[in-house]
Amino acid sequence: MSIERVDTLVVGAGQAGVAMSEHLGKKGIPHLVLERDRIAEAWRTARWDSLVANGPAWHDRFPNMTFPHVDGDAFAPKEQVADYFVEYAKQIDAPIRCGIEVKAVKRNSEGPRFRVETSQGVFEADNIVAATGPFQKPVFPPIVPPGAGVEQMHSHAYRNPAQLRDGAVLVVGAGSSGTQIADELLRSGRKVFLSVGPHHRPPRSYRGKDFCWWLGVLGIWDLKVPAPNTEHVTIAVSGAYGGRTVDFRRLAARGMTLVGMARDYLDGRLRFADDLKDNIALGDRNYLDLLDRADAYALKEGLDLPEEPDARDFIADPPCVANPLLSLDLGEQGITTIIWATGYTFDFSWLHLDAFDARGRPVHERGVSRVPGLFFVGLPWLSRRASSFIWGVWHDAAYLAEQIAERTEPTARQAAR
Repeated sequence: MSIERVDTLVVGAGQAGVAMSEHLGKKGIPHLVLERDRIAEAWRTARWDSLVANGPAWHDRFPNMTFPHVDGDAFAPKEQVADYFVEYAKQIDAPIRCGIEVKAVKRNSEGPRFRVETSQGVFEADNIVAATGPFQKPVFPPIVPPGAGVEQMHSHAYRNPAQLRDGAVLVVGAGSSGTQIADELLRSGRKVFLSVGPHHRPPRSYRGKDFCWWLGVLGIWDLKVPAPNTEHVTIAVSGAYGGRTVDFRRLAARGMTLVGMARDYLDGRLRFADDLKDNIALGDRNYLDLLDRADAYALKEGLDLPEEPDARDFIADPPCVANPLLSLDLGEQGITTIIWATGYTFDFSWLHLDAFDARGRPVHERGVSRVPGLFFVGLPWLSRRASSFIWGVWHDAAYLAEQIAERTEPTARQAAR
């Protein structure tokens, strides 16, 4: 079997892989991107049908191309996001090969640094860039046993209300995905319960500016290190239905029943922590803090932006918040489906390298691994808060391309000698 050799091999052709290819190309570094499915496949087939980007089109893009046929202040549907990356890859002439799954990356005993085993043969590479992103393996808490008489699925598998059995639905997890799915189910006429944990709840817009703009001018996107215990804080924000601020009290006023964090299951009853009020209060504090900081910035900079005093008004706590339920009899409530919107974890099982800590997380400095020649891009907080977002990953890729170029140039000079 022949072995194909390449200077730099990028694994994954989502937003991170496409960005990496652009910057490697600009540096003149020979490279190849391998993708097991299609470019940006997760946007097409690993999310629900009505998903739109959570940031406006002026923000959720790469610097060198705008979204065609999408207003800058609108929120691009998922298919158009996927199409955007396909077109971008064409624009930069990215060397992407689809339908090739990377099964194992190992150290090479001699010659190039890494041996890469794939579904279509073996490659050898001096550099490897893991660009598979943060949404790799769905987290599915083993709280409710399989024989409990309810259908259980991760939000990764949810597509639309018609997919589910008749009956009420419990959505566990009130981040962007869980909240949007619960809202969609409520609008479809379903009886919906939503388990709300600790979260941040930024305003969709304030004083005429989207919250993405405020995070930029306030320097929040550029924060290098998360505050203690906030690295993986859930963010409740939505671009659905034209974009609106997530307001759990108003969801409850429309008929949704809110409960605290799912705790355990016993004899047909799912029990919840007595933390709903605290979790709602945490979201409120985050919301009001951003408003305070925005007002202070507008005053300091003399910005002529319309004030919004009503933005600080909350409706009264609905009954389910004032007196939260601590348990639900699933059968009695007619709950036939539980959707676990509980996030994802890393899956780097294909990297057979000493590049991870005891919890399986990559050990790196701004994406530069402790294994020479191995790099990571697209991970949360890779270099700053924006790192796992579309425009943030583009800038991280530029930095990593520089690091790879510094490694490649001495090697090239040595080979020339």
